Amino acid sequence: MAEALSSDAPAFERVRARIAAATSAWAAGMTLAEIRDSFEAFLADGESAPEVTRTPLARAGLPACAFDAPGGDAARVLLYCHGGGFQIGSIRSHAGLMARLAAASGMRVIGFDYRLAPEHRFPAAHDDAFAIYRAMLEAGETPLALMGDSAGGALALGTVMRARDAGLALPKALVLLSPWLDLTMGGESYSALADRDIFSRPEQLKAMARTYLGRNHAPADPAASPVLGDLSGLPPVLVHAGGHDITLDDSHLLARRAAEQGGRVEVEVFPGMCHHFQVFAELPEAAQSLTRIGDFLRGL
Repeated sequence: MAEALSSDAPAFERVRARIAAATSAWAAGMTLAEIRDSFEAFLADGESAPEVTRTPLARAGLPACAFDAPGGDAARVLLYCHGGGFQIGSIRSHAGLMARLAAASGMRVIGFDYRLAPEHRFPAAHDDAFAIYRAMLEAGETPLALMGDSAGGALALGTVMRARDAGLALPKALVLLSPWLDLTMGGESYSALADRDIFSRPEQLKAMARTYLGRNHAPADPAASPVLGDLSGLPPVLVHAGGHDITLDDSHLLARRAAEQGGRVEVEVFPGMCHHFQVFAELPEAAQSLTRIGDFLRGL
């Protein structure tokens, strides 16, 4: 496990203030629709990587968007699964991050909108992620890598596990950002870092898990918590997480369980960083993380 450099204090404090203002507004009686709109506006980063072309698409009947950087290779595709606790998030909220990934990796990054809870409970989001992956394979647009942040990390990992079980072609790698892989939230980090993660709270994730799973599905089901499932036969996995990320133990659990089953997972922890800190372009650590991820992807 590698550790990165410490944060630039002024940038981090600006991010902290932004998060505090947004989360306070969300807790002040907003409807879910209002929170979704606010989350998109909060993370919208229209100034990030303006040189990257954004092209609306449709894949497997789902809205999608391709991000292509100048000089990039559109034949090298990265499929990105956005986070948001299965309830919020979209192409728009993660567009800045996906654009920066396209610039860092030289790949075509494709993001998509999947169905959200509570209108669409488990396994809707997982089914949509798998459907778009299968549709891309059938169209000869095989992703070279899959990537996801937070809940999107569970979708990316779960999709590759389903593809393996179905005998489909697998990507060459997985990249996960602060992945939320265990909906039982059994790791110690959920309590030990509860007061340090400036973006996510354990009670928030518990509520999101209950909303997504409903009454008929257990959080320990490997289909919902892929880190608890069969991790054999997977491609190499690169994980970047924050040192103050409440889901941090999910990354370490993934590394341990994958190693026991013959897999390879590299976990890099960025001290002092919160849950999926890469969405904040102003943080130096976000740039460091994406540069290293870009180097990793260029080597595939």
